[in-house]
Amino acid sequence: MMPTPVILLKEGTDSSQGIPQLVSNISACQVVAEAVRTTLGPRGMDKLIVDGRGKATISNDGATILKLLDVVHPAAKTLVDIAKSQDAEAVDKIKEIAVTVKKQDKVEQRKMLEKCAMTALSSKLISQQKVFFAKMVVDAVMMLDELLQLKMIGIKKVQGGALEESQLVAGVAFKKTFSYAGFEMQPKKYKNPKIALLNVELELKAEKDNAEIRVHTVEDYQAIVDAEWNILYDKLEKIHQSGAKVILSKLPIGDVATQYFADRDMFCAGRVPEEDLKRTMMACGGSIQTSVNSLNPDVLGHCQVFEETQIGGERYNFFTGCPKAKTCTIILRGGAEQFMEETERSLHDAIMIVRRAIKNDSVVAGGGAIEMELSKYLRDYSRTIPGKQQLLIGAYAKALEIIPRQLCDNAGFDATNILNKLRARHAQGGMWYGVDINNEDIADNFQAFVWEPAMVRINALTAASEAACLIVSVDETIKNPRSTVDAPPAAGRGRGQGRLH
Repeated sequence: MMPTPVILLKEGTDSSQGIPQLVSNISACQVVAEAVRTTLGPRGMDKLIVDGRGKATISNDGATILKLLDVVHPAAKTLVDIAKSQDAEAVDKIKEIAVTVKKQDKVEQRKMLEKCAMTALSSKLISQQKVFFAKMVVDAVMMLDELLQLKMIGIKKVQGGALEESQLVAGVAFKKTFSYAGFEMQPKKYKNPKIALLNVELELKAEKDNAEIRVHTVEDYQAIVDAEWNILYDKLEKIHQSGAKVILSKLPIGDVATQYFADRDMFCAGRVPEEDLKRTMMACGGSIQTSVNSLNPDVLGHCQVFEETQIGGERYNFFTGCPKAKTCTIILRGGAEQFMEETERSLHDAIMIVRRAIKNDSVVAGGGAIEMELSKYLRDYSRTIPGKQQLLIGAYAKALEIIPRQLCDNAGFDATNILNKLRARHAQGGMWYGVDINNEDIADNFQAFVWEPAMVRINALTAASEAACLIVSVDETIKNPRSTVDAPPAAGRGRGQGRLH
């Protein structure tokens, strides 16, 4: 008699297992790798990705491409998730050969940071302006305090003008908000102003929007209108009495309030985005108030200079000389919207690299140099180990050569010839020799200032090793039937269970 089968999974569940599943996982991960492979290096190509809403994004940033791709294969999705983590931050050999730049020598440290930023920007759309932007990125990061908070660097995009018209503002800058009549009568520049940061609405509300009030005489109606005006004027008077000259509010500031402030030589801006209001608070001090009843000096911020300036077709509010926290704003100029978005992503990469280089002051040579040195080291090390482990370490050494090989392929070089030269040079002790993109040859990339933080390479190798181990360790995938996801909710019990057809 045959034993009765035990059913553990719901009918329709897709279950794949064994060697075919392992091969499928590896193939899926190779497809993901192929998608970003051609973006590597200064001669890497860009990808045009169109999402479900029809929005087009042009980028050669691997993390951005993987984020925008709608990956559904479970193993490939795991690889994408690990790749995303690389933007946020194990190898003894890297630590051993990395070159440390002394933090005490400010000039040397700055040179090192600029070289790291230029290396990060050399493969981007803005590579022709990498010297200009590398200096700007280093200036921006150096303005921050020891915590190096990324949110203290604001990036604003203004269409029109040339890339070289981009500027770094030592303070907070944001676009002029919607304004009412009377705004142009307000002063547009102050020295050492006090700043009130509010989450208070300063405008009259139409009665029909708020409540229904029944009155019997004109006097009663007028009393209600007068009361509302008095409430508004009482708020405005308290703000004026506080001594604040610049009034920023997350909520609207109406035409009456705008004219009131203009008559008293005060500046106001309503509907300020929350992000900009918080950055102003962190830079200029003070705190965001939900009431005007306690506007004492402790809750007011201040800066050395406030000014409204025209940039291209936009007007921007600038707060400079901020005492509380060190902050800055990069204002990008350029043509097409997609180009400016890619420029912003490129600068984000460079900023992250410079931050890591400050936190961990060890650098290695890029351009495939560190990968070739590690490959040579592992190949030599594998020969000292008996057994099957030798094959594994040898395979890892060979895999590391993919980086310089891909750099050659993307630049149109003879990869076999270049790699043979690199292997020979590294065997002779040329530790920092890598691919020379400009001359179709090999060169000492440390001398050529193609630098990147050692921590970035350590993190990349660690993440890659973890991803490979994870994918190889999975031999079965179980997918729930789609019907359980897309099925409509079950009808409730009781009366009225009819269906409409």
